[in-house]
Amino acid sequence: MQTKVIEIKGMTCMGCVNSVKNVLEKIPGVGSADVSLEQKQVTIQYDAATTNADQFKDAITGAGFEVVTW
Repeated sequence: MQTKVIEIKGMTCMGCVNSVKNVLEKIPGVGSADVSLEQKQVTIQYDAATTNADQFKDAITGAGFEVVTW
């Protein structure tokens, strides 16, 4: 498993946190997504043979949030 930290803009509440967590954990190969409202970021544990950071970015922006760094 690899780890990727992505900074997210636009999260304002726990509902936002849950939305980001849910869309990321639906991606095959994602083991976990730990979303921090305070730090405005998500730490993703994933299998690099199955998924990649571009899929994470697409999922986050598709949920209505902006990816600052990935």
